[in-house]
Amino acid sequence: MGFREYFSTYESIYSDDTTIFELFVHNKKIDGNKVTLELSGVENLVGSFYIDSFEELERLDNTLKYGVKVRVLGNLNKPCNNTIPKNFNYKEYLKYKGIYYTLDIEKIEVIDDRVNFIYGFKNLINKRINKIDKTGYMKAFILGDKSLIDSDTYDSYQKNGITHLFALSGMHVGLLSGIILFLLKKLNDKLKYFILDIILVVYGFVVGFPSSIKRCILFFVINSINKVFKINISTFKVLLLVIFILVVYDFKIIFDTGFRYSIATVSGIVLSGDFIVDDSKLKSSFKLSLVAFLFSLPISLSCFYEINLLSIFYNIVYVPFVSLIVYPLSLLTFVLPFLNNVFELVIKVLEVSSNFLSEINVFNLYMDFNLLEIISFYFLLILIFYKKLKIFFIFLMFIIVFDLLVPYFDNNGYVYFFDVGQGDSSLIVSPNRKDIILIDTGGVVSFKQEDWQKRDEYMVSDGVITFLKAKGIKAIDLLILSHADADHAKEVENIYQEIKIKSLKINNGDIGKYEQIAIDLIDRQDYKAKGMDLKYLNYKEYNDENADSVLTYMNIYNTQILSFGDATKEAENDVISKYNLNDIDILKLSHHGSKTSSSEYFLSRVKPKIGVISSGKNNRFNHPSKETIDTLNKLNIFYLNTQTSGTVEFVINKNSVTYNEYKP
Repeated sequence: MGFREYFSTYESIYSDDTTIFELFVHNKKIDGNKVTLELSGVENLVGSFYIDSFEELERLDNTLKYGVKVRVLGNLNKPCNNTIPKNFNYKEYLKYKGIYYTLDIEKIEVIDDRVNFIYGFKNLINKRINKIDKTGYMKAFILGDKSLIDSDTYDSYQKNGITHLFALSGMHVGLLSGIILFLLKKLNDKLKYFILDIILVVYGFVVGFPSSIKRCILFFVINSINKVFKINISTFKVLLLVIFILVVYDFKIIFDTGFRYSIATVSGIVLSGDFIVDDSKLKSSFKLSLVAFLFSLPISLSCFYEINLLSIFYNIVYVPFVSLIVYPLSLLTFVLPFLNNVFELVIKVLEVSSNFLSEINVFNLYMDFNLLEIISFYFLLILIFYKKLKIFFIFLMFIIVFDLLVPYFDNNGYVYFFDVGQGDSSLIVSPNRKDIILIDTGGVVSFKQEDWQKRDEYMVSDGVITFLKAKGIKAIDLLILSHADADHAKEVENIYQEIKIKSLKINNGDIGKYEQIAIDLIDRQDYKAKGMDLKYLNYKEYNDENADSVLTYMNIYNTQILSFGDATKEAENDVISKYNLNDIDILKLSHHGSKTSSSEYFLSRVKPKIGVISSGKNNRFNHPSKETIDTLNKLNIFYLNTQTSGTVEFVINKNSVTYNEYKP
């Protein structure tokens, strides 16, 4: 039985109607008024609930300590797949952790506050950190919990290619081991390394043994045995033994991104040891950074679809800065809290510099590596660094260049209607990428909250941005904002910060808040499509935001596409009375399938072969309306709804049109 077959046939011990659970609090995350708990038991669960007051939040934070036993009342939910392709698959992620349900918690109470030594030790560390540090970095460096680091700042670390410095890894274990060995230097080697190994194993339990720490600690333990008993096993063979043990113990670890990063980088450094060593410390640092960059590159591209070529140079500065100053200072501040002001100053330098450098994106590459490219890339790296066949570096670069250029030789056209919840966002890519057009950005309406309630803002366009990067799209030729409503236009700035937008089209009505933001950022020059027919069909003004939506007509290989934003029945009917719009192939139904649009008269005239409704699950407007669905069924019009279909992709060539769904 294969890996995926194993996971697909596994049956949970719970049934959908199970509502009461007795479990242990393994981990917790507080984000504004939302509390998320990792609950351990015979089968683990992830549960979440919301708090009504700050006082209640403080009480729960003090009560729900690591390791306490709780009784939980709640409803189970099956996790969903990603509905925008190339995005993070939360369902698969949980499966690899042995979690098959999430839990909406209605009530939670502690039934046993006694905890074991490991959890007790972790609670003491956490309590002390909370008293000392407000930056979130001390908790990240000591406990591996990065949840308190500002999300925008952490994004800058990712763009700069230095997030590995904030994940518990060999660097942290190595420095911690160095400090312990220094304190134990008067003991003989056997006793010294025995004590070190015990401390590292205990530390592993305290931080929950993330995959990178498993690899590091096991590597250190086997290496210490190798050294003390003079077995003389090579470093590379020790690494292979570590990998073998970990995979045999739990084969699911190969799906863990942290494990893949750790193994790829360390393997690269071990294999290219002779190349890295240099009389010049600066050259040696550069070579080390280059090797780490190249060996981690396929993992980065297959997971995040983005690399920053400058990260090679950034790491030369940030690795020693974090490993020799920031991390040791976090440990010192934990012991000596009066150093906290110095620690916060150093963190400020780290954050400001990273935020500044992340704005330099001219050297960022967006692409996706498939499995064949990953295997080929690593094969060539081994030939280059281990076999010293540098000529193969040319082939290495060819893989990257090929991946960047191949989309421009694709003669297909593509249309994507993204699942952005209760909103609209669609992408049109003409053959050979002559045109890249985004219609609307999606967006969630925000409600006023107190400061303590505010969570990391969920940006629905992040999924669209990730998809664009995976497709190697660095620039959008034209952004069409059908109208100014938040669910269509709110996230223009978020997309603009990540993807260049060359030109803008808005409707002819009054300029709304988000349209003004777009105008301030983007040139409103007319865009002339190169690989498709593009027309705007507006000819009247209605003094109504929805009715004045941009009415867009597109034609790729004689495949006709209509997208009318939130146009009303009046606007739709006016257009078909003026233009000959028959036998439309793809119709994006206006206003999320509302009863205010898509009249029987309109639909019978345009005769779409397929309709697409963009609407969110359990939306408060009850879109799409029963009236619209009844009309579609009456006219025998086949339709797809992003609620159930997820993102809908159309592939258009000269002879056919096919579609794919990315269901939850």
